Amino acid sequence: MIKQCGLLNRRRAYYAAKMAINGGLLAAAGAAFIVLGDSWWQVLTAMAFAGAFAQLAFIGHDAGHRQIFRTRRANDLVGHVHGCLIGISYGWWVGKHRRHHANPNHEDADPDIEIQALAFTAEQARAKRGIVRWMAKYQAFLFFPLLTVEGIGLHVHSIQAVLRREVKAHRVETLLLAAHVVGYLVVVLLVLSPLKAVVFIAVHQGLWGVYMGCAFAPNHKGMPTLSAGDRLDFLRKQVLVSRNIRGSRFVDFLLGGLNYQIEHHLFPSMPRPNLRHAQQLVHRFCTSRGVPYSQCDLLSSYAQVLRHLHAVGMPLRHSSIRRHGRVVR
Repeated sequence: MIKQCGLLNRRRAYYAAKMAINGGLLAAAGAAFIVLGDSWWQVLTAMAFAGAFAQLAFIGHDAGHRQIFRTRRANDLVGHVHGCLIGISYGWWVGKHRRHHANPNHEDADPDIEIQALAFTAEQARAKRGIVRWMAKYQAFLFFPLLTVEGIGLHVHSIQAVLRREVKAHRVETLLLAAHVVGYLVVVLLVLSPLKAVVFIAVHQGLWGVYMGCAFAPNHKGMPTLSAGDRLDFLRKQVLVSRNIRGSRFVDFLLGGLNYQIEHHLFPSMPRPNLRHAQQLVHRFCTSRGVPYSQCDLLSSYAQVLRHLHAVGMPLRHSSIRRHGRVVR
């Protein structure tokens, strides 16, 4: 059905326009940065860069899934360029993301739910020790604040993967990451005083991390998790643990097409603009076969995520109360 509708056909014109617009926005933000100079107005520029980095990351995501071109080489070229622009190892991210797609929300195989500071299952919560155990207790309250370091985490993991030679093109990626880090810091420190530079980097990296976390969190967090004992066919393995976000084309833009998470997991190489058209077909297909199809608006998705995190942390809070001699009602 999907093939007959031409929804797997490449949309090169769309991506050419998208990359041109993103490039224009990045250039405009860079020009504003130079013109404003050593000014506190650079906080606004940092916010603009955060949005631009997220849009560039979405293109890198699509390249990693070969949504843009048919050949791996062409997609990898786009991915490496965008990885350099935002300071992420494209090879490391693609490997990690493929493991996620192979086993979404699987407690033993999905790297996206193996986050040290958070617990997504009761088993993960019980295994926490020290400060991360305390964080897991109150993770629903800490979730959004923790996203402010997500961007820094992506940089750190990328550098570690390249230095450990965990990516195939480690020499190329070493040069790309070094070019980003050196270029970024040199430009910021040349234009801004030390204090303003620190504030600029904190706002830029913090908001970028929040944006990325808010774009990816609604997709699976708070949905059912799978374990080694679960035996599901491909359709149910991908659909039952994924959540779509309803909304307008603005939501499509804001979330980079990730709001069609169910369709994306069933057809990872489908170009982003085609996901909207596939949604009705997939919804009808799942409904006709009695397969639950989850979708809600954006704010409701965050509420579901926070409720899930709060529930997972509850046993840790209760055990702490018992240790202090209180009665838990």
